Amino acid sequence: MRRRPSHGGYYCRRCSRGRARPGSGGHLGGDVAAADRTVDVVVVGAGYAGLTTARRLVAGGVEVAVLEARDRVGGRVWTVTTPGGAVVDHGGQWIGPTQDRLQALADEFAVGTFPTHVAGTNVEIRHGERHEFTGLVPMSDREASADVVTALFEFDQLAKEVSPAEPWTHPEATTLDRRTLGSWVEEHVDSPTGRDIVTAAVLAVFGAEPSELSLLFALAYARGGGGLNMLVRTTGGAQERRFTGGAQQMAGHLAAGLGDRLITGAPVTSVVHGPSGVSVVAEHPGTGAPGGDPGGTGRVRIDARRVVVAVPPAVQGRIAFDPPLPGDRSQLAQHAPMGSVTKVHAVFDRPFWREDGLSGQVVADAGTLRFVSDNSPEDGAHGVLMGFIAGHDDRRLESAGPAGRREAALADLVRAFGPSAAEPVEFVEQRWSAEPFSGGAPVACFGPGLLTGCGPALRRPVGPVHWAGTETADEWSGYIEGAVSSGERAAGEVLAALGHGADGVDGTDGVDDGRR
Repeated sequence: MRRRPSHGGYYCRRCSRGRARPGSGGHLGGDVAAADRTVDVVVVGAGYAGLTTARRLVAGGVEVAVLEARDRVGGRVWTVTTPGGAVVDHGGQWIGPTQDRLQALADEFAVGTFPTHVAGTNVEIRHGERHEFTGLVPMSDREASADVVTALFEFDQLAKEVSPAEPWTHPEATTLDRRTLGSWVEEHVDSPTGRDIVTAAVLAVFGAEPSELSLLFALAYARGGGGLNMLVRTTGGAQERRFTGGAQQMAGHLAAGLGDRLITGAPVTSVVHGPSGVSVVAEHPGTGAPGGDPGGTGRVRIDARRVVVAVPPAVQGRIAFDPPLPGDRSQLAQHAPMGSVTKVHAVFDRPFWREDGLSGQVVADAGTLRFVSDNSPEDGAHGVLMGFIAGHDDRRLESAGPAGRREAALADLVRAFGPSAAEPVEFVEQRWSAEPFSGGAPVACFGPGLLTGCGPALRRPVGPVHWAGTETADEWSGYIEGAVSSGERAAGEVLAALGHGADGVDGTDGVDDGRR
């Protein structure tokens, strides 16, 4: 392909003034009847899926623009430093076995990992009473524990029969999709205590109640991550390790490599698409927006041959498409809400629970925090307890406000760890269900009937419109690994559609990794 004159990797047909300043997003403003940029591909969203997509496309010799609604990259992966100096991951944070793409990124950018702290005994809160246990499943009620172990085995055996890529092809897909995971748990876990333990695990994994999830969806999701046992396990499982310095770092490196191709603070509002390509319009206020142009009109329009939408289905549903998307894709966006989760971190001057021989892990049958883990730094310089408020409890505490949620969460921590947990030096929360550009976390939740009715639309392109995002991944859907793999798949689709080789024009990676 003959390369057009470009500024920082994109073509601006209205500009002859040289390279746009870094982060400016080009020359915005003016009459949006003419495109502010013309590129080959627009990527909507700069989470790990969108960033991976863009990187692969640029490596293939494709001109790209990335539009991100937030003033940061990473999507549902967000690392912050508290005023007191604690580094906490507000969103996705773990890496486990078989998550090879994510590990490769960490290796490339020299981001280290360390084991999640598990040494010591765990705490179970059952019927308001505190018990200690070791291993994966609480043992205070041995009958219930055996019940849970048997159910996990049976569930994972059933999941092995379901394709994570095309679960609707299962011979009994319609029957499985009509049922909820909750009904399966009621049928296969006899004891109330056992059902409470399974519910706590489901809330931690999906941010949703078992009754809100299609059984077929839960089976496919678990199969894609190696089984439900793998998803809930720490050592040897999905929570095995954490990133030194936080999980958002690799996203920052990927963004740095894209340079001026990335525009932040620009939520996409509309996509006009047809045989000749796409026209993508985003809000981009000139003053106050990161990378904004003080003379801007508040919008940016980019024309392209293809667009990759790398946001959750529910967020995609807020974008106006012209012509409208097919009915199954539209219904998918309307009926796949995000999990409801608030992630909280209580920061202490030291991990005092370790002095009592405790691991920091808690499983509770009721209360605000059904799952808690030790999120302290590797050196233990200070202590951090992390917990999830999820599902009905998250919605119930909407009106309580930050102070009310703090009080409820700390009461649960005191019940588990004693009075030393009552007064952390810092307490921070991230209420994902109120976050405007995710609408929840950690993943979109498919209710009964949705996969068999609309599932094939999840990854199927609509003309020049392609889809990425962790929800579209065959393996490790809902995890950072799934987001990365979805970006690779989407980029491959687009390169093929544009007539490029999957590995690029010259077989080399054309993206500056931000370190050269």
